[in-house]
Amino acid sequence: MGDWAGYLTLILGGAWVTVKLTILGSALALVVAFVAGLGRLSRRAALRWTATAYIEFFRGTSIFVQLFWIYFVLPLTGVQLSPLQAGVMALGLNVGAYGAEVVRGAILAVPRDQYEACTAVNLTRFQRMRHVILPQALPLMLPTFGNNAIELLKATSVVSLISLADMTFQAQVVRSQTGNTLIPFAMILLIYFALSSIISFAIRRYERRVTRGLDGVR
Repeated sequence: MGDWAGYLTLILGGAWVTVKLTILGSALALVVAFVAGLGRLSRRAALRWTATAYIEFFRGTSIFVQLFWIYFVLPLTGVQLSPLQAGVMALGLNVGAYGAEVVRGAILAVPRDQYEACTAVNLTRFQRMRHVILPQALPLMLPTFGNNAIELLKATSVVSLISLADMTFQAQVVRSQTGNTLIPFAMILLIYFALSSIISFAIRRYERRVTRGLDGVR
Protein backbone atom coordinates (compact mmCIF):
# COMPACT_ATOMS: atom_id res chain seq x y z
CA MET A 1 0.00 0.00 0.00
CA GLY A 2 2.89 2.33 0.83
CA ASP A 3 4.45 1.77 -2.57
CA TRP A 4 1.16 2.56 -4.33
CA ALA A 5 0.82 5.78 -2.31
CA GLY A 6 4.17 6.81 -3.75
CA TYR A 7 3.09 5.84 -7.25
CA LEU A 8 -0.12 7.84 -6.84
CA THR A 9 1.97 10.87 -5.83
CA LEU A 10 4.06 10.33 -8.94
CA ILE A 11 0.99 10.29 -11.19
CA LEU A 12 -0.50 13.34 -9.47
CA GLY A 13 2.77 15.15 -10.08
CA GLY A 14 2.41 14.24 -13.75
CA ALA A 15 -1.18 15.51 -13.63
CA TRP A 16 0.11 18.93 -12.54
CA VAL A 17 2.45 18.99 -15.54
CA THR A 18 -0.53 18.11 -17.75
CA VAL A 19 -2.58 20.95 -16.21
CA LYS A 20 0.25 23.43 -16.86
CA LEU A 21 0.58 22.26 -20.45
CA THR A 22 -3.18 22.60 -20.95
CA ILE A 23 -3.43 26.09 -19.45
CA LEU A 24 -0.34 27.51 -21.17
CA GLY A 25 -1.03 25.73 -24.46
CA SER A 26 -4.64 26.94 -24.49
CA ALA A 27 -3.54 30.51 -23.76
CA LEU A 28 -1.08 30.41 -26.66
CA ALA A 29 -3.66 28.75 -28.93
CA LEU A 30 -6.23 31.45 -28.10
CA VAL A 31 -3.85 34.28 -28.98
CA VAL A 32 -2.69 32.57 -32.15
CA ALA A 33 -6.28 31.74 -33.17
CA PHE A 34 -7.36 35.38 -33.04
CA VAL A 35 -4.21 36.65 -34.77
CA ALA A 36 -4.40 34.10 -37.58
CA GLY A 37 -8.20 34.18 -37.83
CA LEU A 38 -8.26 37.96 -38.18
CA GLY A 39 -5.29 37.70 -40.53
CA ARG A 40 -7.38 35.50 -42.83
CA LEU A 41 -9.90 38.34 -43.02
CA SER A 42 -7.34 41.10 -43.56
CA ARG A 43 -7.51 43.35 -46.61
CA ARG A 44 -3.76 42.95 -46.96
CA ALA A 45 -2.84 40.04 -49.19
CA ALA A 46 0.47 39.38 -47.43
CA LEU A 47 -1.29 38.93 -44.09
CA ARG A 48 -3.95 36.67 -45.61
CA TRP A 49 -1.34 34.49 -47.32
CA THR A 50 0.81 34.25 -44.19
CA ALA A 51 -2.16 33.31 -42.01
CA THR A 52 -3.39 30.79 -44.56
CA ALA A 53 0.05 29.20 -44.88
CA TYR A 54 0.33 28.83 -41.11
CA ILE A 55 -3.16 27.35 -40.75
CA GLU A 56 -2.79 24.87 -43.60
CA PHE A 57 0.69 23.78 -42.48
CA PHE A 58 -0.22 23.10 -38.85
CA ARG A 59 -3.54 21.47 -39.73
CA GLY A 60 -1.95 19.38 -42.45
CA THR A 61 0.99 17.93 -40.51
CA SER A 62 1.22 15.65 -37.49
CA ILE A 63 1.60 17.15 -34.04
CA PHE A 64 4.20 14.44 -33.35
CA VAL A 65 6.36 15.75 -36.18
CA GLN A 66 5.77 19.36 -35.12
CA LEU A 67 6.85 18.56 -31.56
CA PHE A 68 10.01 16.81 -32.74
CA TRP A 69 10.92 19.72 -35.01
CA ILE A 70 10.40 22.26 -32.25
CA TYR A 71 12.35 20.28 -29.64
CA PHE A 72 15.12 18.68 -31.70
CA VAL A 73 15.52 20.84 -34.83
CA LEU A 74 15.06 24.39 -33.49
CA PRO A 75 18.14 24.05 -31.24
CA LEU A 76 20.20 23.64 -34.42
CA THR A 77 19.21 27.23 -35.29
CA GLY A 78 20.22 28.49 -31.84
CA VAL A 79 16.72 28.40 -30.29
CA GLN A 80 16.95 26.20 -27.20
CA LEU A 81 13.68 25.22 -25.52
CA SER A 82 12.95 23.19 -22.41
CA PRO A 83 10.64 20.17 -22.82
CA LEU A 84 7.79 22.17 -21.22
CA GLN A 85 8.33 25.14 -23.54
CA ALA A 86 8.51 22.88 -26.59
CA GLY A 87 5.32 21.10 -25.53
CA VAL A 88 3.44 24.35 -24.99
CA MET A 89 4.59 25.72 -28.34
CA ALA A 90 3.67 22.57 -30.28
CA LEU A 91 0.26 22.26 -28.64
CA GLY A 92 -0.53 25.97 -28.87
CA LEU A 93 0.46 26.34 -32.52
CA ASN A 94 -1.32 23.13 -33.55
CA VAL A 95 -4.61 23.84 -31.79
CA GLY A 96 -4.37 27.54 -32.64
CA ALA A 97 -4.51 26.65 -36.33
CA TYR A 98 -7.89 24.99 -35.81
CA GLY A 99 -9.05 27.84 -33.59
CA ALA A 100 -8.19 30.37 -36.30
CA GLU A 101 -10.81 28.86 -38.58
CA VAL A 102 -13.32 29.02 -35.72
CA VAL A 103 -12.62 32.74 -35.29
CA ARG A 104 -12.90 33.40 -39.02
CA GLY A 105 -16.13 31.43 -39.37
CA ALA A 106 -17.77 33.08 -36.34
CA ILE A 107 -16.94 36.58 -37.57
CA LEU A 108 -18.29 35.81 -41.03
CA ALA A 109 -21.47 34.44 -39.42
CA VAL A 110 -22.35 37.83 -37.90
CA PRO A 111 -25.23 39.27 -40.01
CA ARG A 112 -24.22 41.67 -42.74
CA ASP A 113 -26.54 44.38 -41.49
CA GLN A 114 -24.35 44.71 -38.39
CA TYR A 115 -21.45 45.77 -40.59
CA GLU A 116 -23.69 48.19 -42.46
CA ALA A 117 -24.89 49.70 -39.18
CA CYS A 118 -21.28 50.24 -38.10
CA THR A 119 -20.54 52.00 -41.36
CA ALA A 120 -23.64 54.16 -40.94
CA VAL A 121 -22.44 55.46 -37.55
CA ASN A 122 -18.92 55.98 -38.91
CA LEU A 123 -17.07 53.46 -36.73
CA THR A 124 -13.48 52.60 -37.63
CA ARG A 125 -12.57 48.99 -38.48
CA PHE A 126 -11.07 48.55 -35.02
CA GLN A 127 -14.11 50.03 -33.27
CA ARG A 128 -16.45 47.93 -35.37
CA MET A 129 -14.58 44.73 -34.54
CA ARG A 130 -14.03 45.54 -30.87
CA HIS A 131 -17.46 46.85 -29.91
CA VAL A 132 -19.91 45.22 -32.34
CA ILE A 133 -18.63 42.20 -34.26
CA LEU A 134 -16.52 40.31 -31.70
CA PRO A 135 -19.11 40.54 -28.88
CA GLN A 136 -21.60 38.83 -31.20
CA ALA A 137 -19.08 36.37 -32.67
CA LEU A 138 -17.63 35.24 -29.33
CA PRO A 139 -20.67 33.17 -28.23
CA LEU A 140 -20.47 31.35 -31.56
CA MET A 141 -16.81 30.51 -30.94
CA LEU A 142 -17.07 29.28 -27.36
CA PRO A 143 -18.47 25.74 -27.85
CA THR A 144 -15.78 24.90 -30.40
CA PHE A 145 -13.10 26.60 -28.32
CA GLY A 146 -14.16 24.32 -25.47
CA ASN A 147 -13.83 21.27 -27.70
CA ASN A 148 -10.41 22.49 -28.85
CA ALA A 149 -9.26 22.91 -25.24
CA ILE A 150 -10.34 19.34 -24.46
CA GLU A 151 -8.54 18.07 -27.57
CA LEU A 152 -5.44 19.96 -26.43
CA LEU A 153 -5.73 18.36 -22.99
CA LYS A 154 -5.82 14.90 -24.55
CA ALA A 155 -2.97 15.75 -26.92
CA THR A 156 -0.66 16.62 -24.00
CA SER A 157 0.27 12.95 -23.85
CA VAL A 158 2.55 13.46 -26.88
CA VAL A 159 5.08 15.28 -24.67
CA SER A 160 5.99 11.95 -23.08
CA LEU A 161 7.91 11.35 -26.33
CA ILE A 162 10.40 14.06 -25.34
CA SER A 163 10.64 12.73 -21.77
CA LEU A 164 8.46 15.40 -20.17
CA ALA A 165 6.97 13.79 -17.06
CA ASP A 166 3.27 14.30 -17.72
CA MET A 167 0.57 11.86 -16.60
CA THR A 168 1.13 9.43 -19.46
CA PHE A 169 4.89 9.40 -18.90
CA GLN A 170 4.45 8.77 -15.17
CA ALA A 171 1.88 6.04 -15.79
CA GLN A 172 4.40 4.32 -18.02
CA VAL A 173 7.02 4.64 -15.27
CA VAL A 174 4.64 3.06 -12.73
CA ARG A 175 3.77 0.30 -15.19
CA SER A 176 7.43 -0.51 -15.81
CA GLN A 177 8.19 -0.61 -12.06
CA THR A 178 5.15 -2.60 -10.95
CA GLY A 179 4.23 -4.64 -14.02
CA ASN A 180 0.65 -3.47 -13.45
CA THR A 181 -1.07 -1.79 -16.41
CA LEU A 182 -4.64 -1.54 -15.15
CA ILE A 183 -4.20 0.66 -12.07
CA PRO A 184 -1.92 3.45 -13.39
CA PHE A 185 -3.79 3.79 -16.67
CA ALA A 186 -7.17 3.65 -14.94
CA MET A 187 -5.93 6.49 -12.72
CA ILE A 188 -4.93 8.73 -15.60
CA LEU A 189 -8.13 7.85 -17.46
CA LEU A 190 -10.18 9.17 -14.56
CA ILE A 191 -7.99 12.27 -14.21
CA TYR A 192 -8.29 13.09 -17.91
CA PHE A 193 -12.06 12.70 -17.66
CA ALA A 194 -12.22 14.93 -14.57
CA LEU A 195 -10.11 17.65 -16.22
CA SER A 196 -12.15 17.57 -19.43
CA SER A 197 -15.35 17.84 -17.37
CA ILE A 198 -13.97 20.92 -15.61
CA ILE A 199 -13.18 22.53 -18.97
CA SER A 200 -16.67 21.76 -20.29
CA PHE A 201 -18.31 23.18 -17.16
CA ALA A 202 -16.18 26.36 -17.26
CA ILE A 203 -16.95 26.97 -20.95
CA ARG A 204 -20.70 26.49 -20.41
CA ARG A 205 -20.66 28.93 -17.49
CA TYR A 206 -18.74 31.51 -19.50
CA GLU A 207 -21.01 31.01 -22.51
CA ARG A 208 -24.08 31.74 -20.40
CA ARG A 209 -22.37 34.85 -19.06
CA VAL A 210 -21.40 36.33 -22.43
CA THR A 211 -24.76 35.54 -24.04
CA ARG A 212 -26.74 37.24 -21.27
CA GLY A 213 -28.63 40.04 -22.94
CA LEU A 214 -27.74 38.97 -26.47
CA ASP A 215 -31.08 37.78 -27.79
CA GLY A 216 -30.89 35.20 -30.49
CA VAL A 217 -27.15 34.60 -30.18
CA ARG A 218 -26.28 31.06 -29.20
